[in-house]
Amino acid sequence: MKQHRRQNAFVTAILLAGLSGSAWAAELPKKITIGYQKANIFALLKYRGTLEADFKRQGIDVSWVEFPAGPQMLEGLNVGSIDLAATGDVPPAFAQAAQADLVYLAHSPANPQTEAIVVPKDSPIKTVADLKGKRVGLNKGSDVNYLLVTALEQAGLKYSSITPVYLPPSDARAAFQRGAIDAWVIWDPYLAEVETNEGARQIKNAEGLVPHYTFYLASRKFADGYPATAKKVVDELSSLSDWANKHPDDAAKILSTSTGLPQPIWAKTLARQPYGAARMTPAIFSQQQTLADTFTRIGMLPVKVDVNTAKWKADK
Repeated sequence: MKQHRRQNAFVTAILLAGLSGSAWAAELPKKITIGYQKANIFALLKYRGTLEADFKRQGIDVSWVEFPAGPQMLEGLNVGSIDLAATGDVPPAFAQAAQADLVYLAHSPANPQTEAIVVPKDSPIKTVADLKGKRVGLNKGSDVNYLLVTALEQAGLKYSSITPVYLPPSDARAAFQRGAIDAWVIWDPYLAEVETNEGARQIKNAEGLVPHYTFYLASRKFADGYPATAKKVVDELSSLSDWANKHPDDAAKILSTSTGLPQPIWAKTLARQPYGAARMTPAIFSQQQTLADTFTRIGMLPVKVDVNTAKWKADK
């Protein structure tokens, strides 16, 4: 009788294990769609092909959708056309204000030297205070928008003290070259390119003003529905970051292929841009809340954003 009960218990354990395995399999998506920009870390991940190879073994297809900048990418995340994205600091706050149901998965190291306010090499503009009344080009709602706001306030100016000209990087680069804007607030590698090819001069970068992170984001539906897959992507980004930091020449070659920018431009960029993928912390969320409150205060965000509502439940 005891032996019979032991056999039943053994069979039950096998059945439970089988059910557990089936449940685990059900937690894996059949496909993930990742938004990327030609110049960000997801582009590096795409061109190396390691994520596809790993997920293919699990029966997961990976597709990629290119975007010109972070704000447009998070619009895609909001409407469900992509599952994952990587952007700078500001786009997530704007997306939350637009009711995007996103979560923060991880963040890069701070890299304040990779964005700056630049002017033509022969410009009479020497300081941020000299921007008063000038036309300043930038991508609205992007990370450099925060740098500009903070730099102006440090110089005793309001955002209304300048005339913002909202342009995507390619259009802003052309406007900068022909003198249609007096200054340009831009990030790497476009920053490195205009410094190298036009002799653009920095009047202020983000050092000492804003930390400037890259955030790895997901729709809440995807992150909560497939937590193991979301964590696997973060792990892959962390592994890729270690590789890129140790092999900057190889990384520069791949990113040169992705963007069409010469390899030396990328070498300059990577020298001041450490890659990484660390899980979110209360301190990082606090910095993001300060950012969101700043944009609400100056009227660029129509509502107050509670950044903490975008915490991933796996981190709670």
